[in-house]
Amino acid sequence: MPYWLMKTEAETFSWDMQKKKGAKGEPWSGVRNWQAARNMKAMKKGDLAFFYHTGDEKRIVGIVEVIGEYRKDPTDETGRFGLVDVKAVRDVPKPVTLATIKATPKLKDMVLVKYSRLSVQPVKDTEWAIICEMGGVK
Repeated sequence: MPYWLMKTEAETFSWDMQKKKGAKGEPWSGVRNWQAARNMKAMKKGDLAFFYHTGDEKRIVGIVEVIGEYRKDPTDETGRFGLVDVKAVRDVPKPVTLATIKATPKLKDMVLVKYSRLSVQPVKDTEWAIICEMGGVK
């Protein structure tokens, strides 16, 4: 199964806000980067993604599931970008910081480390397993 990481500013849309959306989830809209959009186009229903707070926090705080595949983003006036729908699956009991990820040799090639500004990015199976273990996800 492909895994992903999706970044958001906690002040704009936080993990708690995502959880409050419940089973109906929330559209992941507003992405205006072509590489991030290509990543979202590759997402399939059932794929899992880390929910990452940017800004001052810089940490993985939860896991979401893709519940709706790529479609046009109504917030994009140009009509060039799309969105996916995601719902909260579980908290990451011990949030995993970017600093911790960067300090972990087995994660040195992770997209988050090499291209930290990319808002939607792939995560390798091995990286997913390591971060889940670090975060106390069973």
